[in-house]
Amino acid sequence: MQASDVYSKYPGNDPSVLIPILQDVQEVYGYVPEEELHNIAKHTHLPVSRVFGVATFYNQFRLTPLGKNVIRVCRGTACHVKGSLDILTTLETELGVKAGGTTRDGQFTIETVACMGACSIAPVISINDEFFGGLTVKEVQKLIASRRAEKSE
Repeated sequence: MQASDVYSKYPGNDPSVLIPILQDVQEVYGYVPEEELHNIAKHTHLPVSRVFGVATFYNQFRLTPLGKNVIRVCRGTACHVKGSLDILTTLETELGVKAGGTTRDGQFTIETVACMGACSIAPVISINDEFFGGLTVKEVQKLIASRRAEKSE
């Protein structure tokens, strides 16, 4: 599917299709580019500020692309007590990007989540939806080194 296909699926001048269009555009690109916010506004006859407001209100929408490796750090109570802040700080230092950001080379995105539901193996992170539990700072550094090595292969 291409972005142009998205708009042909939905009637113009209908604000009720805003969220489905945002979802479909994100499916095409992996995020919602700024240019598409303007196209969506034209199609739905809504102000760009309204489209932007909806896109930023719901955390399901992204306005920037994700990295090849999406790292999610659990910040739930069990993970916090077991050192998830140290894990997060290590990731930010190793990758040179804060939580919520993507590295300049597009290889890594760091996100925090409220709970991953894996409290028994805290602290927990996931990389591209693969879970890693009971981690130490050194193990996190090895995981990052391993992912970087995969990039160069």
